[in-house]
Amino acid sequence: MTPREVAALLAYVVRLDPRMSLDDPAAAAERLAQWSDLLSDVPATAQGWDAARIARDYIARNPYRIQPSDVSRPWHTHKADQLGRHVGTFEPTAHPHLDPDDVEGYRRALAAERLAVATGQQAPATHRAITAGPAAAEVERRLAELGTYMPRTVKEALADYRPRRAEREQLATAGRIDPLNVRCPHEHCRAPKGEPCRNRHRQARTKPHPSRLDAATAAEHTRQEISA
Repeated sequence: MTPREVAALLAYVVRLDPRMSLDDPAAAAERLAQWSDLLSDVPATAQGWDAARIARDYIARNPYRIQPSDVSRPWHTHKADQLGRHVGTFEPTAHPHLDPDDVEGYRRALAAERLAVATGQQAPATHRAITAGPAAAEVERRLAELGTYMPRTVKEALADYRPRRAEREQLATAGRIDPLNVRCPHEHCRAPKGEPCRNRHRQARTKPHPSRLDAATAAEHTRQEISA
C-alpha cells in the first residue's frame, strides 16, 4: 500500500475503533510512517483480497487495538493460498509474442505470471484432472516413469505414508508440472532429479524452489516441442 492508501485505511480503522484516534499530530504522523513501512508489500485490494475488510473483521472479533501485523499476516496467508492453487501450467496461446524456442523468455513469462498471482493482480490458474483422450495417455506416461507397480487402491491407502510420491502422482494425474522431474538450479540447493529441494541447512523443503518449477516447465515445453 502507498502512504495515501495506508492513511485511508487508518481513517477507516479510527472510525470503527475510536480508541485508535490520536490527538497529537506528531504521534499520528509517526504511526502513519510505521504502518506505511510495515504494509508496503501489502496491497489495498487484490484478487479475493481487501485490506479494509480484513481490518473490519479483526476489529469486530477482537477486543485489542489492531496492529499492522493483523493486516499483513492475513495477506501473506492469502498470497500463499493463491500460489498454492496456481498450477503453474504455461499456456503458450496467452503469450503469442514468444518464440517457441525462447526458453529464457518462457521462464521470464512464468515468473511474471507467478508474481501477478502472488500480488493479486491475476487469479490463480487451476485445471481439472485429465481422464480421457491424448492428454490422458500423457498422464499414464508420466505415472509409468514414476513406476506404477501396485494397484491404485493400494497406492491410495499408502498415500499418507508416501506423501512425496503421492504428491508427484497427483501432479501427473492432474496434468500439472512436476518440479522434481529436473535437477534444482538454485545455487544453494542443486537437488538431483527425483529428490526434494533442500534449505541452507540441507534439510528437505516441503515446497520446491520457484526456479526449479520454472526449469521443469521449460523442460516440459521443450519435450512437447520435440515430440510434436
